[in-house]
Order: sequence, then C-alpha cells, then structure tokens
Amino acid sequence: FTDACEQGTHRRTVGANRKTHFCYSAFVSRFRYYQNVCTVSYSSVWWDWPRWEREIDWMALNGINLPLAFTGQEALWQEVYRSLGLNQSDIEEFFSGPAFLAWNRMANMYKFGGPLPQSWHVNQLRLQFRILERMRAFGMIPVLPAFSGNVPKGILKLHPEANVTRLGPWAHFNCSFSCSYILDPRDPLFLQIGSLYLSQVVKQFGTDHIYNTDTFNEMTPPSSDPAYLSAISRSVFASMTAVDPKAIWLMQGWLFFSDAAFWKPPQIRALLHGVPLGRMIVLDLFAETEPVFSYTESFYGQPFIWCMLHNFGGNNGFFGTVESINSGPFKALNFKNSTMVGIGMTPEGIHQNPVIYELMSELAWRKESVNLTKWASLYAARRYGSMHESLSAAWKLLFSSVYNCTVPHYRNHNHSPLVRRPSFNMNTGLWYDPADLLETWRLFMEAAPSLMSKETFRYDLVDVTRQVLQDLAAYFYQDIKDAFHSKKMPELLTSGGVLIYDLFPELNRLLNSDRNFLLGTWLEQAQSFALDEPEARLYDLNARNQLTLWGPSGEILDYANKEWGGLVEDYYAQRWSLFVQTLVECLNSGLPFKQDAFNQAVFRVEKGFISNGRKYPTKPQGNTYEIAHRIFLKYYPQALKRL
Repeated sequence: FTDACEQGTHRRTVGANRKTHFCYSAFVSRFRYYQNVCTVSYSSVWWDWPRWEREIDWMALNGINLPLAFTGQEALWQEVYRSLGLNQSDIEEFFSGPAFLAWNRMANMYKFGGPLPQSWHVNQLRLQFRILERMRAFGMIPVLPAFSGNVPKGILKLHPEANVTRLGPWAHFNCSFSCSYILDPRDPLFLQIGSLYLSQVVKQFGTDHIYNTDTFNEMTPPSSDPAYLSAISRSVFASMTAVDPKAIWLMQGWLFFSDAAFWKPPQIRALLHGVPLGRMIVLDLFAETEPVFSYTESFYGQPFIWCMLHNFGGNNGFFGTVESINSGPFKALNFKNSTMVGIGMTPEGIHQNPVIYELMSELAWRKESVNLTKWASLYAARRYGSMHESLSAAWKLLFSSVYNCTVPHYRNHNHSPLVRRPSFNMNTGLWYDPADLLETWRLFMEAAPSLMSKETFRYDLVDVTRQVLQDLAAYFYQDIKDAFHSKKMPELLTSGGVLIYDLFPELNRLLNSDRNFLLGTWLEQAQSFALDEPEARLYDLNARNQLTLWGPSGEILDYANKEWGGLVEDYYAQRWSLFVQTLVECLNSGLPFKQDAFNQAVFRVEKGFISNGRKYPTKPQGNTYEIAHRIFLKYYPQALKRL
C-alpha cells in the first residue's frame, strides 16, 4: 500500500486504519483485479500447474495485482467440518462435483456432481500452494476465501439450536441439490465457524489481508430491514477481524444488480455501512453495462473497483462493448466524490475474445480513453508481427460492429440457434450488421496465405469463420421454420439438409483444426486428475454436464455452451438432426409439432452425449487454411445474397 502521493493526484482511502492511500498519477489503477468467482468452474477447474503458471505469467504481463485465489479451499473446509464433529458422509453430501464448486461455495447448490474424492483435495491443495507462491513472487495480492454462512445440513444435528435458514430453490433446481442451509451471521456459531475456517486459511496459505465472501448471491435476504442487513455485514466482517485485525472484505456487487427489486438505496447503504468505511472493497461487477456506483453515490463511501464482466458461461461468440469500456473507468474516476480504487476484469469464463481483455488491461495504465480506430489498427500489427492493410481494415471494422454493442442492458450470452435446443422461439437477433462481419471474413481470407505460420492469425481465422457460420445457422433456422409453417417439404429438406449435412460437419472440421477449440482437451484435462476409473468417470460427467445440461435435467441448459470440435458434431448437430427429422415426420403425417414431446426426445440425445464415453481429438486435425478456404468458397456467395 502506498502512503505517499504526488501533488495533484487523486486519493482514495482504504485500509485498517484509514490512513492508507491509493494514488493515481492522472489514472494508474492502484488495483488491477482479475477473475470472477465463476471463472474457477467455467475455465480453470481442470488446470494443472503448467497451465496455472502460464495464466499467472499472463496476469503479470498485463499488470494484474489483485487476483482471486480460491483453489483448494474445500480441503480446508473438510478439516473444519471434521473438527466440528461432522462425519464424512455429511461432508460428501455437501460438496458438489469439481465443475460446480463455484455455486456450491455461493450456497446456490450442493451435492450435484459429487462426491469429491480425497485425491481431489490433495491435488487442489498442492496447486494452491504453488499458485500463491507464484502470485506473491510477482508482488500480487491474492484474494483468499472467507465464510459466508453456507453450511452442510449435518450442522443441524450437532447444533439444533442454531439459527439456520433453508433457502428456496435456485435456477430451476429442486431441493435435492438446491435449497441450501444458511447460518445467520448473528448466531454465535457463525463467528466460531468463520474464525475456525479463516484461521486455517491464514495458517495454510498465509495472508495479504484481503478476503472475498458473498452474502445473498442470487438469493433474496429474509428481511429488508436496514438494521438486519447492517447486522449481517457487521457479523460477517467480525468473523474476519477476529482472526486478522487487518482484514479487508472484497465483495462482489452483483447482488445489487441481479436483485434490484430488493436492493433499494436504504438496503444497499445498510449492508455496506455495516463494515467500517475503507475496510470493504466492492467489485462493481458489470460496470460496462450496468454500473451500480452511479446510483449509489459511489457505494455510499466504500471503495470500489470498476469491473468489466463481458462474458457469461465462457461462451465463444464474438462480443464487446468497446466504447463503454474505453470511457467507463474514466467517467467513474471523475464521478462526484468517487471512491474508485481500480479496475478489474471479471468474466465468468475466459478463452474467448482476447482483444477485449487486451484493451481492458491496457486501460489501467492510460490517462484517458484511447482512439479506438487507431488502437484496433495497431492491435493487428502487434498481434501478427507486421502491418497488413487488409487486417488493419478488418480489425477496425470489427471494432465498429460486433465488438461495439451499444444496446442498453445487453448481456453477452450466446443465444445463437446453433448452440441452443431447437424450437420455434429461438433468438436470432444481432446487435451488429452481419455485412460487416462478412467483409471482415473476406479481408482475413485475403491475408491468410502469407500468415498461416502465425498461431495468433490461425486462431483468429478460425474464430472469424466460426462466427460467420454461427450467423448463417440462424438464417438456415429461419428457412426451416418458414418452410415448415408454409408446408413446403422440398424447402424444408434443402435447408435442413445443408445445415445438418454440410454446415455442421464443416464447422466441426474447422474447430478440430486448431488446438484452442477442442472438446477433447477439456475432457482429457478433467480425467487427468483421476486416480482410477470411477474418478475418471466422475470427472468426465462433470466436464460434459457443465457444457450441456448444467444439471441433472437441463436446469440451466446450454448456459455454458461452447463451439468446440466434437461438441458440435455429437451434441449440437444431433439435436438439430432430430429437430428437422421431427418436422419432416410432422409434415408427412399432417400432425402438429409438439415442443414438449420434442423436448423429451431431445433430452435423451443430450443425456446420451454425456454418457457416450467417446474419446475426442486432443491434437489438431486437418489444414486450417484449406478448410477455411473451402468454407469461404462455398458459403461467402450464399451469405452475400442474404444480406
């Protein structure tokens, strides 16, 4: 922490004694935060140490100094629960499987995808020690977990007098896996458990005094009384300071946006003011689209970090709000009585849209907004190692179209019919002119012959072509829909045939040609943690389910959809094949299409993918340029006619 500030710089006070100042030379963020509590499940759940090391090196190169460090916490919770008297079956009933731990930790769900093998705890604990060592070697401040009140049901047997509330269902889950048990922070047992746990965290992991826990994440509190809400946050914070008197609570501000009907100014102020000013940092999690600081008087005096959320579920589709992220941090800094202390990147999933994270991380070092047109042109030169007129034009076009969504309140969550369960009510809306994407594709193909040796270019060529095919799939869906309603069998067979027998296979071949778009890699990484065949099956089920059904019965169906080689062929294409086949049968028989009946049939296809046991390529197959060029020659003329 910096105590000396140059004359004329902005000052923000945060810290145990409110004498710690964060300094800005015009605008250099004191904190550069990274990760969302969901990122650990959607992206890094299966990482080994070499992959973690690369990510931490990337953080250092991009100036990240406040990363989330949540790995291995279940191993410590297991020890705490055992010390409290819970037996192993109580603990196993509580933890979810690896791919769903983010929501287990937030009290949204339990048990599903579990139980966690003991080998998992050992591996994750070992990883966490290396993660923390590497982060601290770079001068980063790892954010460690604290207690939110989420407890196993077994606590009630040991402490029947405890003030425990059972929550309602979450996200279409029933109470077999949801309806978690929350210990009231005002109950003396909360301080006991919270202190026990944080003592373990500090003992095993050391501390840099910043801890994250989130109360009421996507859950409505039992009372809106401001006195109650202040007491809650005061008690949560007390469980931290009982162990670490210098503790600072880092809290995601997502709840204020996601449940805006409950969190009105009096409730927000009460929760925030239960903690002394300067001892909490709020992540304004979705500030590029839904800033909370602007209607809460800068979180009523608590320091906050302006964050770009950008991505939901780790979906692949192109998306960006470059105008908003280019101006938003500077507007927040200059807001009346601003308490902003940094900027952050909080995507639910990574491995997508790298240009957006390049721009966002650079803004932490800027005194003012960049010229986006010039920045995009120079990005092309940096990314490929040389100036290329057509690629400079392509990136400028992307920045003025698909990467510049200006639709108010828009959430980037890939709704393309390609990756969603087929129906007659699918979302085909776009925030950009598809003609701009098509011209970008042409420019990339023009530059391709001389740049295929560059991995960054190959990645981008695959990604641009993937996005074009995604958009074309929506057109074929519309043709299928129109043909069915017009009872035109030849048109239905033609459009459905092209989609199923050509577009999907070509897309699958394209994705399989690049190592960054392989389902096989995700599954292989998952199974690599297994000590035996039952563990391998458990991890494989976790990995497949998260991408598809997201729950035992499709509770959050396709939320984490990915356009990956293997997944396109054996999951998305199979659903569409059944849909078209069903429509053909309906026209032949004269019977109406029944969505409920189709949903039951397609659910069997979806479950079949999860249990098919098939091995998928983990190495690229085929020549990316040849595949992309063939797709271009075939589909570019068709696409031109549609625009």
